[in-house]
Amino acid sequence: MANFKGLVTGILSSSTFGLIPLFTLPLMAQGMTFDSILFYRFLTAGVAIGILLPIRGESFVIRKSELPTLCYLSLFYVMSALFLFWGYNYLPSGVATTIHFMYPVFVTLIMSIIYHERLSAIIITAIILAISGVASLSISDTEQGIDLTGIGIVLISAISYALYIVRVNKSKVRNMNGTKLTFYVLMIGSLIFLLNAQLKGGVQSIPDGKAFMNILMLAILPTVVSNLALVYAIKNIGSTLTAILGAMEPLTALSIGILVFAEPLTPTIALGFILIISAVSLIILAQPIQKGLRQLVIQLKRH
Repeated sequence: MANFKGLVTGILSSSTFGLIPLFTLPLMAQGMTFDSILFYRFLTAGVAIGILLPIRGESFVIRKSELPTLCYLSLFYVMSALFLFWGYNYLPSGVATTIHFMYPVFVTLIMSIIYHERLSAIIITAIILAISGVASLSISDTEQGIDLTGIGIVLISAISYALYIVRVNKSKVRNMNGTKLTFYVLMIGSLIFLLNAQLKGGVQSIPDGKAFMNILMLAILPTVVSNLALVYAIKNIGSTLTAILGAMEPLTALSIGILVFAEPLTPTIALGFILIISAVSLIILAQPIQKGLRQLVIQLKRH
């Protein structure tokens, strides 16, 4: 049951994370810098989770030895968010989102090389399907060329997010309550963005009510919901499976493009959708398939 909930929350995390362009691009169009946007996003989300903690009867208390870990986890998450937003200045949001999705590859490499995690044939197949789906989605966006600087920037975002995912599961805060962990990551992150904004002239004011609503939704859906679901998923199904389920992130972003911004559904986009959905379905069915194969082998040996 815990594994099933982990799979569901993993999909929820990546799906809501894919909503970032929906709320971010209008704010950038109004002239807000990504330092200011991210400061408001992290602060609002941190306050929301801070209110949630005592309601759920959870303490704010942490050990001194956990603070350095929380700081570097926050730094990884800050770098991921900052470089993704920066990438929007160079690349279309759909392309940036699909490149950011390369983080499962980096998670898999880190887990395999550093932590010697063995990958099953089913998981490897799912990775290939997911990456192929992202590649197919990217093809339709390359007609006007892709800025190599933007690609490099978003790849840094992907690597930073991969490090965050891995270290959440392999650090001193591994057993910390997920809500508390997310609260400290966001609040430390908001302080980092505040300092960064001050170095560039200060935090901008929110232009109007529409911008306020976009900031609020950006803080709640792709931040509070996504982060809480992410931590829960990592703790129940591990870093690798959680990362692979991130295939829902570009799928969500492209769905928004089609449904909200009336972007065309091309054959390459349709193929990408099919490949990504197949990959996610394979992840969900991985354990039943492996169990069925083991039982089949046992029966064959008996005969």
